[in-house]
Amino acid sequence: MKSGFVAVAGRPNVGKSTLVNALCGGKVAIVSDKPQTTRRRIFGIANGDDYQLVLADLPGFQRPLDALTEHMQRTVDAAFADVEAVLFVLSARERIGSGDRFIARRVFEVGIPVVIALNKVDRLKAAHVATQMDTSSRLGDFHALHPVSGKTGDGVAELRDELVALLPEGPLYFPQQQRTDLAPEVQIAEFVREQALRLTKDEVPHAITVEVQEIEDKVVRADVLVETDSQKQIVIGKGGAMIREIGKWARPEIEALLGHSVFLELRVKVKPRWRRDETLLERLGI
Repeated sequence: MKSGFVAVAGRPNVGKSTLVNALCGGKVAIVSDKPQTTRRRIFGIANGDDYQLVLADLPGFQRPLDALTEHMQRTVDAAFADVEAVLFVLSARERIGSGDRFIARRVFEVGIPVVIALNKVDRLKAAHVATQMDTSSRLGDFHALHPVSGKTGDGVAELRDELVALLPEGPLYFPQQQRTDLAPEVQIAEFVREQALRLTKDEVPHAITVEVQEIEDKVVRADVLVETDSQKQIVIGKGGAMIREIGKWARPEIEALLGHSVFLELRVKVKPRWRRDETLLERLGI
């Protein structure tokens, strides 16, 4: 049995979580087109007959602006200890620039194999992908470089094989049926936040978080926290339409996780400057 851990690094919004989900064969992390969607380290577990590949999906590298982003960056900085390799994700749809080069310096200096995944190659012309691969190859002494699409699955199997080949012989770190290390209440909170990110306006996402208060046999209760009254009104929507829509889209995934139907009760609360509240961030596990 081969087993071990691989850290997943890259700028915000290059598709790390989508790629981790594809590598694990199912949903591990929520996905959004908004930066800072991933706020904590999430273990995604890819199981095979003779391997267990544990991928540490991380927040994107960023300059800390408040306690929340400081916590997120500390998570990134600590993630490169005790891993067998780094999966460095780049976006084929964006110019590979100074942010990518900064991360490259960090990951290549760790002294372990770095596998580059050039993500989002679907629907791009071959010449453009080739140019981006050439630019990617100049970032450092990489072990392998794979053009992939986490969205369509193109190249994902080959990338998974490459990462598994880097793992040593080892034990099962998680039960083979497990796909993530997140507790159910954290997964539920993330499902709700994912839909809130998708459905609300641009000024809301960074200021929103979700805390599950209670999970009963037939009822799940959760608080949606925002920082201002105006954000609260956006999340609630006219006549409660927005919060009902968030709940409608989140509930099927919650029911799939729990294995039975539930009533999802969402309450929107104002928690001023929660992103600077160390106690709350610790309670949320961020």
